[in-house]
Amino acid sequence: MSALRRATRRTFSALSVRNFRLYFIGQGISVSGTWMQSVAQSWLILDLTGSGFMLGITIALQFLPMLVAGTWGGLVVDRSNKRTILFATQTAGGLLALTLAILTTVGKPHVSTVLALAFGLGIVNLFDNPARQAFVQEMVGRDRLPNAVSLNSVLMNAGRVIGPSIAGILIATTGIAMSFYVNAGSYLAVIVALAMMRTSELTPIRMARRSKGQLRAGFRYAFGEERIRDVLLAIAIVGVFAFNFTTVLPLLVRYSFHQSAGAYGVLMGAMGLGAVIGGLTVAHRSRPTFAMLTGLCFAFGVLMVGVAVAPTMVVAAILLVPMGAVSIAFVSTSNATLQLLSREEMRGRVMSLYAIGFLGSTPIGSPLMGAIASASTPRVSLLVGAVATMGASLPLLLATRRHSAADRAMAVAGA
Repeated sequence: MSALRRATRRTFSALSVRNFRLYFIGQGISVSGTWMQSVAQSWLILDLTGSGFMLGITIALQFLPMLVAGTWGGLVVDRSNKRTILFATQTAGGLLALTLAILTTVGKPHVSTVLALAFGLGIVNLFDNPARQAFVQEMVGRDRLPNAVSLNSVLMNAGRVIGPSIAGILIATTGIAMSFYVNAGSYLAVIVALAMMRTSELTPIRMARRSKGQLRAGFRYAFGEERIRDVLLAIAIVGVFAFNFTTVLPLLVRYSFHQSAGAYGVLMGAMGLGAVIGGLTVAHRSRPTFAMLTGLCFAFGVLMVGVAVAPTMVVAAILLVPMGAVSIAFVSTSNATLQLLSREEMRGRVMSLYAIGFLGSTPIGSPLMGAIASASTPRVSLLVGAVATMGASLPLLLATRRHSAADRAMAVAGA
């Protein structure tokens, strides 16, 4: 029993910090609402247009600001108080969700309106994403940073279990608008958590002083450091070709398995369940390595092949559990690796490049995967993503061989 208690304390060590515990609870509520809106918005666009390409465009617009101006958002975060930025972004996100809810209640909104609101949320995330990433160390310190990042990933993907399942039920029973209302309300949980934090217990990281050429300096730093560059390259490839499930899975459900929104919620929930398992596993391991990244990336691609050729929705749902586990383990390990390797005053810019590769690439990958699915089948789209993901493991494999000594040093970083 004592061994179990030690393992539990190690897996959840970051939650012993009060500020992070508050943040964790608030985000847990908010993330479920976010995934509810994601499912509802995808289904709304399919109802309005019946087009996989338009679904891809809608999702792409949500991430276009990150692609175009992500490093600028990271620079603003490097110069600013992260908690203050989060107050502003969470408020704005809630207002956008409420607007979509009201418009959907009074009648089906015009497609252009949904596109505009998706783009507005993208502008919010331009600052929210790097601020959330950089704020973690302020709450827990460097030693607990990998554990906190992994627990955050568990949280984000627990929302995939809860949010889509509830959204599927709400869409079937009360209509699409209710998911947007619930998401709007869920932002309050984060705002309350931020307000309840003890600012005296935060450890602010170094801010960047204003000077000319800071964006160029961020690029030079990130791509001049081999290990950071290797991780960013792999993340960019996987982001473009693999992490487009909110585009591909609705199409797979509707046109390959001929099911409804509830079935889409089941598939997203299965993937989210696996993601929780993967995130907890990484949280227990605590320290990232390049060898671990390589194996996770390759396994992710292999399991995508399995989902692509699954003969039934039940088989696809079963395979999405381990796929969700390795995908989020890959994302969590990449995130923690970059945060441990980057200098504090550069972290916002490095994490904005991570966000560009992982999320900002969506304006490229989402329409591309949607177009491939429309021109062929959703299964072919998944297979393309699988091959690209397995290919992305190659630079990581080379990095593992080049940096074996540095990898061992990273495993004890912060000691």
